[in-house]
Formats: sequence, C-alpha cells, structure tokens
Amino acid sequence: MKLPEAKEIKGFVDHFIYQNPVNGYKVFVLISRGKEVTCVGNCRDLEQGENLEAEGEYVLNPTYGPQFAIRTYKVVPPADAESMERYLGSGAIKGVGAALAARIVKTFRDETFRIIEEEPERLAEIKGISMRKAMDIAVQLEEKRDLRDAMVYLGKYHISQALAVKIYEKYGTDLYDVMKENPYRLAEDISGVGFQTADRIAMEMGMPMNAQFRVRCGILYTLQQSIGEGHCYLPEEELVERSAAELQTEGDLVRGELQGLEIEKKLYRLGDRIYTSLLYHTELGVARRMQELLVTFPEPGEREEERMEKEIGTLAVSEGMTVDPLQIRAVTEAVQNGIFLLSGGPGTGKTTTINLMIRYFMSKGMDLLLAAPTGRAAKRMSEATGFEAVTIHRLLEVGGGMGEDTHAVFQKNQDNPLETDVVIIDEMSMVDVLLFHALLKAIIPGTRLILVGDVDQLPSVGPGQVLRDLMESGMYPYIRLEKIFRQATSSDIVVNAHKINAGEQIRLDTDSKDFLFLERKDADVIKQITVWMMRDKLPGYVHAQVSDIQVLTPMKKGPLGCIELNAFLQSVLNPEAPGKSECLAGDHRFREGDKVMQTRNDYRIEWEIRGSYGQVIDSGQGVFNGDMGVIRSISEAAGSMEVEYDDGKIVTYPLNALEDLELAYAITIHKAQGSEYPAVILPLLDPPRMLRYRNLLYTGITRARSCVVLLGSSDTIRRMIEETGERERYSSLQDMIRALKEEG
Repeated sequence: MKLPEAKEIKGFVDHFIYQNPVNGYKVFVLISRGKEVTCVGNCRDLEQGENLEAEGEYVLNPTYGPQFAIRTYKVVPPADAESMERYLGSGAIKGVGAALAARIVKTFRDETFRIIEEEPERLAEIKGISMRKAMDIAVQLEEKRDLRDAMVYLGKYHISQALAVKIYEKYGTDLYDVMKENPYRLAEDISGVGFQTADRIAMEMGMPMNAQFRVRCGILYTLQQSIGEGHCYLPEEELVERSAAELQTEGDLVRGELQGLEIEKKLYRLGDRIYTSLLYHTELGVARRMQELLVTFPEPGEREEERMEKEIGTLAVSEGMTVDPLQIRAVTEAVQNGIFLLSGGPGTGKTTTINLMIRYFMSKGMDLLLAAPTGRAAKRMSEATGFEAVTIHRLLEVGGGMGEDTHAVFQKNQDNPLETDVVIIDEMSMVDVLLFHALLKAIIPGTRLILVGDVDQLPSVGPGQVLRDLMESGMYPYIRLEKIFRQATSSDIVVNAHKINAGEQIRLDTDSKDFLFLERKDADVIKQITVWMMRDKLPGYVHAQVSDIQVLTPMKKGPLGCIELNAFLQSVLNPEAPGKSECLAGDHRFREGDKVMQTRNDYRIEWEIRGSYGQVIDSGQGVFNGDMGVIRSISEAAGSMEVEYDDGKIVTYPLNALEDLELAYAITIHKAQGSEYPAVILPLLDPPRMLRYRNLLYTGITRARSCVVLLGSSDTIRRMIEETGERERYSSLQDMIRALKEEG
C-alpha cells in the first residue's frame, strides 16, 4: 500500500480511540479537510474538539492500516465560531455540553474566547450559567491555555512535548522565571534533563559561558559522569581539568566554584578528593557498618576447633562432596566470624564451599538467606545450591520513590532489618557501593555475612570496587581458592581462564571440545560466522536454544560493537514478517521476538508473573540494569510493549518510554557479569586500546558453561593477555576502613 507523503497535517480532534493516562500516548481520529485520519503519538494535553497542527509521517500498521505518527504538534486556538463551538462542546471544559456550547457561541460568535478570557462574568447572561459556573469555565480555559503557552514557549528551545509537560508540571507558570534566571535548574530538578540539554537551552537564551550557574552545574555533571565510569570521587585536579574541558572554559574559573558547592553541601572534600555528598557518605557508611558487623563469635579452644573441622569434613562426606582442607577452613572461618569473604576462579570449588556452609548452618538449626545481584545470578545460585536465592533488590523489598524521585526505596533497612542468622551473597564483584550500603543497613550485628565472588573479574558497573577493596583492606577474614579440582581440569574453558588470569599465553586451535578459535581478519566474515555458529552449530552442540547463545563484545561501537552486531543479528535471526509487529524508538527498531536488555535500574516500573491461564500469581516493582528478556508483543493501538524477562516477570512498557531498552543478541562483556550461558561467542578483531586488557578477556571467557568460541585476531588475544590492568577506579573504601580501625 502506498502511503501519503504528507509531513504536516491540520484538523480538529473528533474522538479518541485509545488514551494512556500514565504516559500520554493517544490514538485518535482527526478530521482534516473533511477526511478522517487516524493519528498516534504522545499528546498528553490534547483534548477532544481541539484544533491541531502536527508534524510527522504516515506509517503502515500491520493490523490497523495507515496512521499518522505525530512527532511534534501544537494546539491552535479555534479561529471561527464553528471551531469554538466544537471545542467547547467536546467535553474539554467540564460542565459544558454540546447544547450549552451552542448557546454560548450563538450569543458571542467569534468573540466567544475573548469574552471568556477577558469578561467571563458576561457568560452569566446565558440561561443555565450562574456566575460561579461562568468563573469556573474561565478558569478551566485559562489553565489549559497556560499549559499550551508553556509548550509553545519550550518548543522554541527544541524541547519535546513529553519533556515540556514534565517541566510545566514541576514549575507551573514559574517556569518562565526559572528559564530566565537559571535554566540549569532543569538538570537538577527534572529527570530526563541532563547538563547538556540545559546547557543548550541556556546558550540559546544567551547566557554567558562563564555564568556561575553554568560552571557549577558543569562541575556536578562531570562528577556524575565519573560515577557512571565507576568512580566514587575524582582528584581535584582531574575534576578541574575534565570540567574545564566540558565547559570550554578556564580551570581557574572551575576551581573558584568548588568552595561554593561545598558550602551548599553538593560536594564533599577529603584532602584533594572531591565527592558528591551521596558517594562520600555512602562509602563512609559502608566502612562504619562493616566495623559494626565485624564481630567474632566465641573463640573455640584448639580441641573444639579440631572437632568442628572434623564435623564439617564428615558432613561433606555424607553429602557426597569432595573438599580439601582449605574449603573446610573456609567454612570454619564463616562460622566463627560475623564477616567472611570467599574468592576463587572457575573450577576452584566456590559452589561446593557455599553448599557445605549451607548444610552446616542448617544442621545447627540456623536460618539463611541467599542472594545475588542479578536475576540470572540468583537463578544460578538456586540451581547450584538447591535453595531459593533472590536478587539483592528483592531481598531488600525494593520499591520506587514518589513523583520525580526515581531512586530505590528499600523496605528492609535499619528500622526493619532482615530476620535471619546468615546472609550469603554470591557474585560480589558485581555489587556496587550504593547497593552494598543498602544491604548493610538491613543486617544487624550478630548476623553472619558471607560474601562470595571472583575478585579477578571486572568490577561492578556502578561506582566502587567493593569486593576488591574489602579484601585488600586486610581487615576481614578471607580465603582465596586457587586450586583447580581434578574434574574441572578436563575443561579448556577453566584451564585457559586460569592461564589468562596468570598472564600465560594459551593455545589457539580447534582441537578443543569446549574452547574454539577461528582466525579471521574481516569483520563482515566474522558476522557471518557468528550467525552460522548461533543458528546452525552451537544449539545442537550444547543442547540449547538459539536465544541462549550469547555474543559478547568488548565495545558498543564499531563494526563488531554490540550496536552494529545487534542490527545485523536481528535482521537475520528475527527478520521482518507479515503479522509481526515492530516499532521504532530513537535509534532502535524493536520487533516481536527480539532479545532485549534493560540498561538502567527502574525501581518504579511494575511487573507481574502470570500462570498458565494468564492469571497474575505474583507482582511487584523494579527492573534492573542487565536484566534480559524477549519482546512478547507490541501494540501500537495500546501504545505498549510487553517484555518477558528470564525470571518470568512480564513488564509492560509505554512505546514512548523505551529509552532504557536495547537489543541483546550481542552485549558488552561488562554487561554479562554474573551471568552464565551454555555457549558464548567472542568477536575479538581490533578493539580500542583501552579495552585490550586481561580481566576483560577473562570475564568474557568465564561466562561460558559448555563452549566458548573466539573469532578474530590471535594478535589481539595475545595483547589482551599481556595487558594487566584496566583504568584505575577512584575509591576511598579501603582508606576509610583502615582509618576507622585505627580510631578504635
């Protein structure tokens, strides 16, 4: 079907087919030049009967036919008596129906709106309108005009309709003063407005480059960006240098505003380290709470300790576990101390040690809670132990803030702590300092806290490097498992992972059953082999579905970055088809059946788990960074998309709020932390220099359970093994822990 080429449309809103009151998405019929046109888009303030001028394009919906997808629009005042009557009688003004609207317009004709705005008392001349009702009609019209005027005003600065509504809802008619005095307030007050957006607006309004508001907002923005890189603070000189570059101004100007931000308590200084107040108090809070939890249970005598170790060994035998003395020692340490850390690579017996701890504590009648940072990691923990494990967020009973507050609110905290004897957290390398602080607040002294992970893996996506800092502080009992158990030595994944971690070069050939390498120098060839492996070879080899095979790449951009890989893999593995709905959201095209991933914690979004007959059997709030699922349905009429996540949660997303979703046929290695897949494909041709380092390769390889396939350059792999480190993370946790210890 050939679609009209019109990019603009004018008319009046005849009636609505669908309205989403939460996100403002609407489907409605517009009468344009005497013809009915079905329109779709985010039109939160639009009312029935209003006159509309819109820009967009015609699209073909597989179910509903041609539709005009609105990109931008404005409501224009009715220009004649007929339009005014249609608007007033549409239901937009409460208490005014079609008959009353006709009488009003018959009386005042083309002067109707001017009369309502300037002489509303004259409405009382009409039978059926009291003076009170006349004033109410005028107020309603004025309120709607305020919003429309605000949207027109903000539209001059290329602010989207949806964002304009949020700004108006926040400030009302005060927004004009805010915009004139300090548009950078938008970045502080409103979710969805960052420094760069506020800065563009300010520049368009003629604000000087060296304005105090601008410099201070730029400093806070730079610090916030560094948190996204994993830092808890920046050294003063680095903060000044980075802020000056962002602001395109002099370093002295930046340096001069630091003290003002400290006085306002927006920054915190510790020597030459500059923090946001949140991160400073979070790190300090972790250090203090760990000190409170670091209790030692009554030291057993030498014979009693021997008896305990013998009892643990006997328990291991009765459970059919093969353990060595170091693992028994680990269980003993966990029993005797309020805090215990356990680290180890693949095949070193971490899971067996956790299982032995669980069995021992249970034999003593103690209650346990098991958790991990992600749904996938919690599922793995459950399968490995036979006991229920949940995400840390769910353990703490997460919810969302109110209104614009999108931060987590945990029901479990210092006032409502976890009721248990033992808490075991797996995949601790993934846990950032913010989540760890929330966990610690919910644990009371006397509860044993056991933290398990692989300190050689990549640090958390969020700020800090908690597991590494805790171990390197030297203040807590810990054991590092390094011996590879005999049954694990048959896996080249395990053997090669340990060699890589030790900086040893590995054999790259195709003789292995679970560790394959194919030398290829062309990115397009690597893409084709990736599809061949995913679709034709690996599913049968590892007994898994195509969707279970995961492509991991070091980077987001480039020919073998996840952006281009996802577009290519989607086109081959889930192509367009009649009856298969899809939608465009920014730069992403989503299609029913696509594999997707949530890229930001959203504590307020609601989910539900459904039974066999569609009944809701569980519900809650929160979807988190790294959660993966499949698009089950896309409905343009309803303006929504349903995604079913790996743990069975179904989330309904508004089509105009998909900015936190990405395709996930290929993901970055960093995003794969804590996950395990039947098979992993790693395209490694020529990643940027900053992404060629050892524990990135180590982390990627250890995500595979049964098979890993490396495609690309042997030189790249060799260089990655030789390169020891990634960029330093700025964290003060070790220093704070030691300082508190010295203070006593």
